[in-house]
Amino acid sequence: MQPVERAEYEGVDYAWVMQTTFVVTILVGAPVVAVLSTLVTLESWGARAAFAVRVGAPIWFVTAVAVALYAKRAEAGDGGAETDDEVGVDEVGVETDDEVGADEADSETDDDPKTNEAEKKD
Repeated sequence: MQPVERAEYEGVDYAWVMQTTFVVTILVGAPVVAVLSTLVTLESWGARAAFAVRVGAPIWFVTAVAVALYAKRAEAGDGGAETDDEVGVDEVGVETDDEVGADEADSETDDDPKTNEAEKKD
């Protein structure tokens, strides 16, 4: 099977910023617009739409700036993935033989009664 290629992000992951901005704006902005609309008399659908745009646009802008600043400061958006150096993966994304051998050596223990009996007899 072919290894999956990985993208290396240096800096801000703007796709994550856009997705997060969209979700947060809907989750936070829609209730804010709904609550604020109760304080204003809106006679027609056109007035309601114009009000939603006038109030929703600043909410979207503030959310986008806040998410972008957070992503820049916290290096967010990578899904918490470790870098290749931390995982022990070579350039192609495949575990190297050194890491595989180290994992196998770590998994072997002396708790196996058959192994201990054979070692005692020798």
